[in-house]
Amino acid sequence: MSSTFTGLSLRLSIFGQSHSEAIGMTLDGLPAGIAVDTEKLQAFLNRRAPGRNSWSTPRREEDRPEFLSGLKDGKTCGAPITAIIRNTNTRSKDYSQLKVLPRPGHADYTAEVKFNGCQDFAGGGHFSGRLTAPMCIAGGILLQELERRGITVDARIKAIAGITDLSAFTESVKDKPFPVSDDEKGRLMQQAIEQAREEGDSVGGIVECRITGVKAGIGSPIFDGLENQIARIVFAVPAVKGIEFGAGFTSAAMRGSENNDAFCLREGKIETETNHAGGILGGISDGMPILFRAAFKPTPSIAKAQKSVNLNTMQQEELTVTGRHDPCIVPRAVPVMEAAAAIAIFDMIQGEPTWN
Repeated sequence: MSSTFTGLSLRLSIFGQSHSEAIGMTLDGLPAGIAVDTEKLQAFLNRRAPGRNSWSTPRREEDRPEFLSGLKDGKTCGAPITAIIRNTNTRSKDYSQLKVLPRPGHADYTAEVKFNGCQDFAGGGHFSGRLTAPMCIAGGILLQELERRGITVDARIKAIAGITDLSAFTESVKDKPFPVSDDEKGRLMQQAIEQAREEGDSVGGIVECRITGVKAGIGSPIFDGLENQIARIVFAVPAVKGIEFGAGFTSAAMRGSENNDAFCLREGKIETETNHAGGILGGISDGMPILFRAAFKPTPSIAKAQKSVNLNTMQQEELTVTGRHDPCIVPRAVPVMEAAAAIAIFDMIQGEPTWN
């Protein structure tokens, strides 16, 4: 099923559309007795929520989850956790023309072909980035439990519009309004976003995510490798067009003597001097921080006039998209990448018979 992730230990289903009455998720497979701090979860969801700052869509949603099952006295009770977020600030009329004029770069056309006109096109329907909110409910819960187990997940903006943050990701920036390591580079990124907005355009970028505290030996070769499982969930996020681990594509230009991470002893523990592998060898964690980067395309919904085809008349027409859209999705995607990483890592760890 396209809206369900079935992992080694977890089963996550996402439901709803951008402008439906509510969106939500059901997370099955969590052990009973896991504490859920709902205030901490809300703070995490607020980082992704729209309408909070100048670089996101003006559509404002509270994104306050309502738990229907799975929690009792602040802890998981063993039943599947189901939660919804009500949509309260929709303007479906802004999307009326998209029924016959598909947006370039968006799933409007492929959805029409796939679902024969029965799809909900308002706000992008089930293809909308709005559906990452329930993913963040699941990921936010798992982030809390991973933290109790000594595992932290942090992400930052690595690049926007070709402007790149510092090369080293050394400390968490999740508490910053604009999560970059170098605030001056962040200011330039914000200027690029604002310029794109003023021109009726959009820009893309890269989010970098780091997972620390995962011991060596988690994962499997071939189809159940750590990279496979992380990539599977990351690519469920709309607008993601690429992923790389460690040195990634840069390693293709290296020699083996440069790319290989030499083993060393630090305080009696085997580590590596560098981390070009991104913490994963042969699909299995090597004990170093797991590092990956995801590339996000520019938001397809832009105010500039674009060419499209009228699906009724089969004539070429010009389309100008109206409504409220992010000129850059990257800043709000940072917590989404943390959620995706948490789901993948928790599922792998929980499914490992040797984890203790």
